[in-house]
Amino acid sequence: MTKLSPTDSLTYDVETAVLQRYQAGARETEACLCAPVAYEDRYLEIIPPELIEKDYGCGDPSRYAKAGETVVDLGSGSGKACYILAQKVGANGRVIGVDFNDEMLGLARKYQAEIAAKLGYNNVQFVKGKIQDLALNLELVQDWLAAHPITTVEQVAHLEAEMAKLRQTQTLIPDNTADLVVSNCVLNLVRPEDKKQLFGEIYRVLKRGGRAVIADIVCDEEPTPAILNDPSLWSGCIAGAFQEAEFLKMFADAGFYGIEILERQEKPWQVIDGIEFRSMTVRAFKGKDGPCWERNQAVIYTGPWLQVQDDDNHTYMRGERTAVCDKTFGILTNPDGPYAGQFAPVAPLQEIPLADAKPFDCSRSSWRHPQETKGLDYRVTVMSDGSACCDPNSGCC
Repeated sequence: MTKLSPTDSLTYDVETAVLQRYQAGARETEACLCAPVAYEDRYLEIIPPELIEKDYGCGDPSRYAKAGETVVDLGSGSGKACYILAQKVGANGRVIGVDFNDEMLGLARKYQAEIAAKLGYNNVQFVKGKIQDLALNLELVQDWLAAHPITTVEQVAHLEAEMAKLRQTQTLIPDNTADLVVSNCVLNLVRPEDKKQLFGEIYRVLKRGGRAVIADIVCDEEPTPAILNDPSLWSGCIAGAFQEAEFLKMFADAGFYGIEILERQEKPWQVIDGIEFRSMTVRAFKGKDGPCWERNQAVIYTGPWLQVQDDDNHTYMRGERTAVCDKTFGILTNPDGPYAGQFAPVAPLQEIPLADAKPFDCSRSSWRHPQETKGLDYRVTVMSDGSACCDPNSGCC
C-alpha cells in the first residue's frame, strides 16, 4: 500500500471537511461520529442531555484527572468532557476546552452558567484555537480582522505579523501550565503535515511531570489511497487514523516517556477494505529532558521480566543494581509515575547534595557496586541484639 506522506496532497481540504461535518454535528446528533463509550454515570447527572447527545468520542480520558489539576481538553466539542473534568478537578482545579468550531463552542458555552450554579463554582473556560497551534487565540485574530479587513496581498503579511505577536504576548495556552492534556478522538482529524507540530504543542503546554491521556482511533494497516482521499472518511475519524505503533512513536518523538497503552478496543469499531479501525487510549509523561547528575544512586528492577529497556536504551536486569543519574532515579521511583512499584530505590548512605553533584558518566558500567552507595570506607558491623528475633510463641514464625 502507498503511505501518504505529510508532503503529499489530498484531493480535498481536511480542515474544511472536518469543520463542516462537526458544524452539522453541533446542530443535529450524528451517531456515526462516535464509538460506544461507558462514562461514570454520577458525573453525567448535572450535564444537559443535549451536550451528551452531541458529544463525539471513542474513549474517556477524563477518568484520569485528579483533584486540583489544570486540564486542557483538545477538541472539546460539546463540552461534556470538560464538565466531567470540572467535577473531578474540583473548585481548586481548572479546565480549558479548546475547539476551532464556533457552533461547538456556542453549544458548550450555552449551559456554562447553569452547570456552574449546580456545582457551586465555575472552573471551566472554552477558547477558540487550533489544537496544533495552542499559542494562538483565534478569537483575538477574529477581533483584529474585524478592525483590519484584508483586501490586498500586502495586508496578509500584516495579519501574519499580528498572529506572531499574539502568540508571544497573549498566548492562548502558555508553556508549562497544564498538569494534564486530554483529547477524545480528535488528533486523527488534524492534517498530516501538522501532526508533528500537534504533539510538540501538547508537550509544550504540559508542566514537567505532567501527562497526556489521549483516546483516538488507530488502524492495524496503512489506509489505502482510496480511504485517504475520501473526505467523509477523514471527517469520520477513519482516514486520519494513526497506525498503532506510529501513534506511540509520535509521543516518543515529541520527548515523552512512560508511554503506555491504557485501553485498546478488542473488537474493531469499523473495518474498511480489510483494515481494522479501533479506539486506543494512551498515556505519556513529560519530564525526562535536562541534565544528568551523579549522586551515587541505583535502582533494582524487581521483575517479572528478565530485563527491560527504556526509551533511551538503558537496560535494567532483574535483581541487579543499575547505576542511574538523579533525574532517572526520580522518574523510576516516583510513586505517582508510570513505573511505580517496578523499581526498588537504592539511595546512597551519604547523600550528595545536588549542588555538589558531578555530571553522570553515561559511558560507565551500568552496574552500581554496593560500595559506591555505602562508601569505600564502610566497614560497619551491626549484630542483632535479640529484640528483633522472632519469638516462636508469638506465632510470627
